[in-house]
Amino acid sequence: MALPVVDPADYDRQLQIKQQRITEQFANFNPPPVEVFKSPTSHYRMRAEFRVWHDEDDLYYVMFKPGDKHTRFKVESFPVVSETIENTMFRLLDLIRPVPALRHRLFQVDFLSTLSGELLVTLLYHRPLDEAWQTEARALKQQLGIQLIGRSRKSRILLDQDFVLEQMAINGRNYTYKQVENSFSQPNGEVCRHMIHWALDATQAAGGDMVELYCGNGNFTLPLAQNFNRVVATEISKTSVHAAQYNIEANAIENVDVVRISSEEFSQVLNGSLEKRRTRHLNLDACNFTTVLVDPPRAGLDDNTVQQVQSYEHILYISCNPDTLYQNLEQICQTHRIERFALFDQFPYTDHLECGVYLTRR
Repeated sequence: MALPVVDPADYDRQLQIKQQRITEQFANFNPPPVEVFKSPTSHYRMRAEFRVWHDEDDLYYVMFKPGDKHTRFKVESFPVVSETIENTMFRLLDLIRPVPALRHRLFQVDFLSTLSGELLVTLLYHRPLDEAWQTEARALKQQLGIQLIGRSRKSRILLDQDFVLEQMAINGRNYTYKQVENSFSQPNGEVCRHMIHWALDATQAAGGDMVELYCGNGNFTLPLAQNFNRVVATEISKTSVHAAQYNIEANAIENVDVVRISSEEFSQVLNGSLEKRRTRHLNLDACNFTTVLVDPPRAGLDDNTVQQVQSYEHILYISCNPDTLYQNLEQICQTHRIERFALFDQFPYTDHLECGVYLTRR
């Protein structure tokens, strides 16, 4: 497998194949027609990581064939990534190449960008980073106008900040999202915007309060709060919880609470089988939870969480794995029917995609 082939002329054909596959896979559930949301045909990926290959005094980016660390491909252009990343990534190596303190034992570069043009770069090394590195790294940061982090074994040197601030316009309002290095954020910014718009439209008449599991940095939480009296969102990652709390304050949203707890434990709290100190202040008994939003990892929902989400009138399920989505729907559709079904093409020119399903109790 060589580098991804970005062929905008072939994009619609490939997307149609995905749509047909999803339509056939989920036909047993009798969903409405699939709503399809396209990606930009190039420069769509907001984050990426590249291995760095050293050839005497030269160095360049390489990618490897999956499962084969010996077959490598030199990266000389990469229209998959955002223009912000592509406009910087090769100039970055040009500036590093003649500087031994920056070049020596550099083995990977990670990029995190935003639709609004910010860029965070992480340089990863197989050696400790000293004062000489810090001096040269600060000069590099200044030259490129980026945020810069250095990492080596058990060490991280932060020159300024470890995050970027995304600015995303949703339904006429601009939302600020803090996105932190090494934490999850949606990889395709424009498709992420489509996903939020779709979720807002799907839940506009739900009313009451909403529970959200796997909320991350509040990507869906913040805009969807306008559709509900109150939102209680959960997330297990401490970094993501802190980012979500920052985002709530930055966007002046007053009807959202985020609590650091696993979805499994929170489900037990809600059904009364578990008490947790960190949820006592939430006054959950006063909530009228009509809707649950889940955006689980590729493994999907565990059986206990599936049973918990079935207790809500409405279920909004965002999935990055159609196979585990299908498995969960086999149980969920015993009590709920599919009202909306969406395909979000997060990863053009690959087999991967995301789905959105909105269900209502039968």
